[in-house]
Amino acid sequence: MKRILALSVAIIILGGCASTSQPPVEANDPSFAPVVPDYPRETIVEDGSLFRSYMANSLYSDVTARRVGDIITVALSESTSASKSADTTTAKDSSVNLDTITGLGGQAVNIGGQSIQLGIGSSSDFSGDSAANQSNSLSGAISVTVVDVLPNNNLVIRGEKWLTLNHGDEYIRLTGIIRPADISPENEIVSTKVANARIQYSGTGSFARAQERGWLTKFFDSTWWPL
Repeated sequence: MKRILALSVAIIILGGCASTSQPPVEANDPSFAPVVPDYPRETIVEDGSLFRSYMANSLYSDVTARRVGDIITVALSESTSASKSADTTTAKDSSVNLDTITGLGGQAVNIGGQSIQLGIGSSSDFSGDSAANQSNSLSGAISVTVVDVLPNNNLVIRGEKWLTLNHGDEYIRLTGIIRPADISPENEIVSTKVANARIQYSGTGSFARAQERGWLTKFFDSTWWPL
């Protein structure tokens, strides 16, 4: 019986660890690789001209990203702040009294020399107070590529940046959708104007592992722990 119990606990622990584990993040992920545009094959006309229609821009437009494979710089300017507080106080008092039971002639009914009567009282008090504050900020820049042009001319962008430090790597990943009208003449856009944005900033290596909790601590904080 003890062996079965120990085996069950081991399975629960391993299952809890497996449910909280995540695959490691690695560089050169195909999901964030730049897209090489596939230009249509042109019929060459021997007229001596260097003009190519698929590479032509308007004389009055800025040189900004507009095609698949073009590069655009995203200025990261993210700042969030949230606070929440709650204060709860409750109180409840109740009492039930049963007067002395009287018999014939108005005399109290006694049992063993004691009159029959009953009294019940209860009271409860509760007071709770909670507060939470959180703030985050991220600034910098990352250059990404256009991976798709939607029918309404909006651009789907995607890219990553890796920085190799002494004891590990730091990376920034960004995906989202932007409007060509929001792109500045310098071919830049602010991250707050990126729709459906997914921004990841984290690291790998010994510094990142030092900030992670152990598997046993994760088990005690998971839903597998009954207490």
